[in-house]
Amino acid sequence: MDPQLLPFAERQAPRYTSYPSANHFDASVNAETYGSWLRALSPDTSLSLYLHVPYCRELCWYCGCNTYLTRGGDIGDFVTALMMEVDLVASKLGSHRVGEIHWGGGTPNVLSPEQFSRLVRQIHFWFDVASDVAHAVELDPRYVTRELAEEYVAAGVGRASLGVQDLNPHVQKAIGRVQPIEQVRQAVETLRGAGLTQLSFDLMYGLSGQTADDLARTIRLAADLQPNRIALFGYAHVPWFKRRQRLINAEDLPGASERFDQAELARSMLNDLGYESVGLDHFARPDDPLAISARNATLKRNFQGYVAQESAALIGLGPSAISHLPGGYVQNITTVTAWRHAVEADTLPIARGHAETAEDLRRNAIIQSIMCTHQVDLGPWGGWDMFPDAYADLRALSEAGLVMIENDELRIPDSARQFSRLVAAAFDAYAQPSQPAHSRAI
Repeated sequence: MDPQLLPFAERQAPRYTSYPSANHFDASVNAETYGSWLRALSPDTSLSLYLHVPYCRELCWYCGCNTYLTRGGDIGDFVTALMMEVDLVASKLGSHRVGEIHWGGGTPNVLSPEQFSRLVRQIHFWFDVASDVAHAVELDPRYVTRELAEEYVAAGVGRASLGVQDLNPHVQKAIGRVQPIEQVRQAVETLRGAGLTQLSFDLMYGLSGQTADDLARTIRLAADLQPNRIALFGYAHVPWFKRRQRLINAEDLPGASERFDQAELARSMLNDLGYESVGLDHFARPDDPLAISARNATLKRNFQGYVAQESAALIGLGPSAISHLPGGYVQNITTVTAWRHAVEADTLPIARGHAETAEDLRRNAIIQSIMCTHQVDLGPWGGWDMFPDAYADLRALSEAGLVMIENDELRIPDSARQFSRLVAAAFDAYAQPSQPAHSRAI
């Protein structure tokens, strides 16, 4: 990495899976607001459902998600409450077509085959699930069983995303996620044997004790298993936000320059292995819908990362889940107990949200374009005259060669893709650089 770029690499910036970022949501948007937004949806609005399962059998130290230990106990009460939330939301909505279902966590495969089946039946009872629904589930490869794999296929799941992260024993030990390559390979074989062949891997760089050689080894081993997609995330060390990360020795974390070199190495290797770059940190086989969408400049970005297509309304279900409707964003109550009590009281379990303004929509469109295509034409949005602060903020990035500006057009060179979040941040009217609310840009 060019040492002159180090100050940029050490800056903080949101990941822009929403605009504004969730840390800017507030309690002025509540259950009543959400209910009115649900009732206002046109009957022909296609929905995307996201179901958040916050439980894990073990808590990985690196994880920044909203998760809790099962402690070996039964989570039947959670499943019942989640079914009740489906009922509650559907009663406000009426029947709608569902084009996408995504299960995240946590670890969705803590659900037994029977529990998963109950929830899927509940969704089909209330909604018109498309025959070609994009149905995906995130899995911990350590807990993939033949029974679960068969249930996923029977329920119409078409894609499974495996949390691989790293395949070096010393790195796995340092991050509290020990899973030998044999376990990952067995999970892949089990899923494919059941007929679930569309697989994605989540990998990470910038982990404790991880070197460029370690990352290269992980990529080679992962590619040997031939996933259709690979998401390569930079580890976000935010111990002030997630206390479990205090178990990770910060002194063993790669610096910004090393992280940059790791990400560039990974991009080069994955491209050479036949994966096309998609957005900032995703890679896909040329025939994958994500790669096709990227080539056609129709790629979208939401809370699931990059998606080939986006529904008009995203409905989040479960603790901490976020919904996005034409009116704006809402986030569910984070703690399981408080969320469940709200649902049992027949109340939409909303903690906070944000009502979108016309200015939000304009800036969101610009940020989406930057994050998905690495370029934007500001002409339709009024040109630079409408964004004088952004133009000033981008001057240093432009002088460093990280963004090219010509008339009303902005373009990020391929070599500078890692700095896309900083370019997007120039258009963020809510940005507060003095607050350590986000991870480093690289």
